[in-house]
Amino acid sequence: MEKNLLGTNVIAQIGILVHDIEKTSQAYADFFGVENPGWAITGAVDVAETEYRGERSEARAKLAFFKMGSLQLELIEPDEHPSTWREYLDEHGEGPHHIAFRIEGMKEIVTKLDRNQMPLVQKGEYTGGRYAYIDSLEPLKIIIELLENDKKN
Repeated sequence: MEKNLLGTNVIAQIGILVHDIEKTSQAYADFFGVENPGWAITGAVDVAETEYRGERSEARAKLAFFKMGSLQLELIEPDEHPSTWREYLDEHGEGPHHIAFRIEGMKEIVTKLDRNQMPLVQKGEYTGGRYAYIDSLEPLKIIIELLENDKKN
């Protein structure tokens, strides 16, 4: 395996799959003694351009974000459409889904990871950037998410 595949080792986010985002986000808010951030739904396929395993997907998810110092905790409640979230939740139940890293050069890094037997599973766009989920379960025992924000002029 090549070394320093991402160009960073700073974890930006931990993603956790849940069945009930309202109940779970309140539990986290109470546990940490912070305000419940509420949740938002991901963009529709025509906006998010979601692809799962190489195919266009209508998949959407409710997301809640907790700022935990330099790390973000993301709760994810997926809908019924095919996605890495739905597949993982159905197969493994609630719990950790991914660790995310902010990167630059999405296409190049995805290609490099694929060359190292870590293929792209899902990708899409969000306001201000894009994401990619990488199947890194075999070597790393967890899915990696790449987050690339658009450069500000």
